[in-house]
Amino acid sequence: MALERGASQGTALRIVAALVPLFCGLVFAFVANIPVSLASGQVPPPLLALVPVYFWCLVRPDLMSPAAAFAIGLMEDVLSGGPPGIWTLSFVLTYVLVARQRDSFASLSGLAAVVGFTSAAAFCCFIAWLTVGVLNWHLPPLSPIVGELVMTVLFYAPTAMLVGWLHHRLVGPLRSEI
Repeated sequence: MALERGASQGTALRIVAALVPLFCGLVFAFVANIPVSLASGQVPPPLLALVPVYFWCLVRPDLMSPAAAFAIGLMEDVLSGGPPGIWTLSFVLTYVLVARQRDSFASLSGLAAVVGFTSAAAFCCFIAWLTVGVLNWHLPPLSPIVGELVMTVLFYAPTAMLVGWLHHRLVGPLRSEI
């Protein structure tokens, strides 16, 4: 009886640990798209939800799946108010890029890690920009997407530190108790 309870508790902890990256991305998408602006709408919101996709794909690829990247991108689409599927496609393709180049990205540290994230975020923004261009039959101006890229890179370090803290405080202990 105690063994069954321990096994079910271990399964519950494993599920909680597996859902942390997904919930982290969903919460970051929500926070980034809260309709409050300190700059009177002059500065686009950062793609905070991209940080967990990038981070977990590198650190714990077993916890960040393409389906989770899809769900996070879908949440970004719904909350940002843009054309549906733009960020979903961009997040999934960025996930594929990072997953395929995982060894290269994971070996980066310090300023090089920021450059690595910047390249992944630039790819994500380029895919979104190109997709909007294809859907509208003409390429949109570059300045809004470049502004979003700049804001995303500026917010990368604090957001990555928060995700790293969640990894060390929550996911790591939950996974080690199983």
